[in-house]
Amino acid sequence: MRKCIALLLLLCFCSLTEAQNPLHKHSYTDDDEHYTEERGDLQSGTNRMLWGRDTTDNNVEEVPIGVTQWTVDENFGNIIPAENKDTAVHMFHYFNETNGYNGEYNILGNLGSPRLSRIYFHREPHTFVFLQPFDFVLGGLRDFRFSNTLSPMTNLAYHKVGNRTNGQERIHAYFASNINKQAGIGMKFDYLYGRGYYNSQANSQFSGTLFGYYLGDRYNMHTYVNLNHFKMAENGGIEDDAYIRDPQSFPRRYGSKDIPTSLTDTWNRNDSQDAFLTHRYNLGFYRDIAMPDSLKPQMPDDNELLRQLTDSTRRVLSTDSLQRAFVLDSLRTKWTAEQIVPQEFVPVTSIIHTLKVDNLKHTYYSYNTPEAYYTNLFYGDLTSVKDRTRALAVRNTFALALREGFNKWAQMGITLFAFHELKHYTLPDLHNEILGRSSYTEHDLAAGGEISRTQGKFVHYNVIGNISLAGDDVGDFEVKGTAELDVPLGRKDTLQVMAHGFIMNKNPEFYYEHFHSQFTWWDNDRLKKELKSRIEGAISIPRTRTQLSVGVENVKNYTYFAMRNTLIEGGNPSSTLPRDYTHDVAVRQESGNVQIFSAALTQNLAFGPFHWDNEVTYQTTSNANVLPLPKISLYSNMYLHFRIARVLNVELGGDLRYFTSYYAPDYSPCIGQFATQDADFARVKIGNYPIVNAYANLHIKHCRLYVAMTHLNAGTGRMFWAPHYPMDPRTIHFGVSWNFFN
Repeated sequence: MRKCIALLLLLCFCSLTEAQNPLHKHSYTDDDEHYTEERGDLQSGTNRMLWGRDTTDNNVEEVPIGVTQWTVDENFGNIIPAENKDTAVHMFHYFNETNGYNGEYNILGNLGSPRLSRIYFHREPHTFVFLQPFDFVLGGLRDFRFSNTLSPMTNLAYHKVGNRTNGQERIHAYFASNINKQAGIGMKFDYLYGRGYYNSQANSQFSGTLFGYYLGDRYNMHTYVNLNHFKMAENGGIEDDAYIRDPQSFPRRYGSKDIPTSLTDTWNRNDSQDAFLTHRYNLGFYRDIAMPDSLKPQMPDDNELLRQLTDSTRRVLSTDSLQRAFVLDSLRTKWTAEQIVPQEFVPVTSIIHTLKVDNLKHTYYSYNTPEAYYTNLFYGDLTSVKDRTRALAVRNTFALALREGFNKWAQMGITLFAFHELKHYTLPDLHNEILGRSSYTEHDLAAGGEISRTQGKFVHYNVIGNISLAGDDVGDFEVKGTAELDVPLGRKDTLQVMAHGFIMNKNPEFYYEHFHSQFTWWDNDRLKKELKSRIEGAISIPRTRTQLSVGVENVKNYTYFAMRNTLIEGGNPSSTLPRDYTHDVAVRQESGNVQIFSAALTQNLAFGPFHWDNEVTYQTTSNANVLPLPKISLYSNMYLHFRIARVLNVELGGDLRYFTSYYAPDYSPCIGQFATQDADFARVKIGNYPIVNAYANLHIKHCRLYVAMTHLNAGTGRMFWAPHYPMDPRTIHFGVSWNFFN
């Protein structure tokens, strides 16, 4: 591995030496602008990238380079333009950080560990609750990028932290190639292995994706298949927070690997597969493309037209003016008839079908569970735990869409749709004290509609809603909408106003109602539907790089996981040590209303090469025991952005992450989920601890590099990402990403 890293650095140095040669053509990027020197190309605010190639040797064929990327929505497969980030130097060093680009996630410390956003409005549900904490690698269709390339493109990335004992490594690869101008295929590969700086913390995660698309005039199709294998060791947190908070209270100094943990030989494993297919047939017509006169082909002059004739004919016409005029009229008519008028296809109506399949196998293993760690043992023994549940969800959506913009009166698109969803679950169960399995099947039939406006210069909006008509979720409904308004401020600036809101009334996810395992068991058939309503708005001024967003949400019958601990005999009720309690987790539902208010301000400053990016979020909740949130979350990033030899793009700086102290959710290993702390006993606060990092990002031609040192201020005190899960000590991170075109 060291040889590979040395080779990559040597290649990067050779690229820099070559780029400094004035005979070579080169390009570079700065924020949203792409420059290509000597060609004079400039593209601003686009997702298409161009790089110059050395063409001084005319015998070498130039490889065309260019990439356009987009995402699709999971309902109807509508195309959403997306920025290509494989050349972005800004924040590249945090691509491999589980706690997020701005440090907003609670994690368990190790690379790829379960995580939970402290920003409530950033939390997104998943089809299956067991996969929700693993969105760092899992991603989803909403984030997946399809690519149209001028030549086959490959991106390879490698990230490294630490050594063979406690280090973390990640390999990421993306390949895309066009079959022709209308179709393309590709794949994505992502593998990480984190050994962890604390005992029994190793993670192994693999994600692989195959994708393809066809974009014709009449027929459109997108498809992808995603396979995931996540295996995570569970240590239950450290036995005593004093190892971190007050290490001087112990007779000797403990390294991170010397600190005892609550569990060993325990793992959670998730194997999931999801497939997606969306295709549509468009009904419409072809129309001529209006072209300015300057671009229209000009009719040749008379002499040029006559050159098509033989010499003898031209000699005859030179003496017969009447015949010459007749022939010229014929030649002009022929030239006009031969001109091909460019046309475009205008879709009027689309018939759409979308298929989405999600499959999950979740398993909890343990071969050495302490007798006093869990409160209950419903079956089996502590030395051989293997709890497994399976889940399958299949959704078919059929839609009929009247397309926006096919004439001047069609100012919005209208879509009517219906979907059927089948869900099947299996759980371990006891039948007359004999272990077996039980199956649960749910059906849902719903109908809805959407109106949207994506074209136009100033106003865009989208409103979609559906209601369940039959099945287990009958009566469920959801309506959500977004709106954007651009208000010109003089000639050089624009005020962007955005609004988002929803109201939904839904049954809690299946695993809140039923779950069976050796240590945890519930059947909650009386859970009520959750009623959520949210409204939020944002204003932004691109010129000053300012954005302010404010939102409020109300939840009735809020459903959540909660720790349910039991004090061991003779234990101290004011103790916060995990070993003084036996552990259990339960599903609870708050019958009243829970309100959440959030306000976030982003202000990015720039003075020449000096940049200072800031983001602060304020949150408050009406019931902190049910839904705990930190009052303040802060991110501040200072850096210098400059170039060396006009081709080496450099970002050099440091940042600060901070959130106020609060009773953060605990983590339950037996279900692999975050759960609120038990309010009946002493609780643990985390936060009020700054995390300081430093970094250097480099970008030259097709290569990106970074070196970063995280947690510069590592020491003692409140350095916890979650209750009983301390942060990693000071570490050095390295990463490289390289694009290849052939």
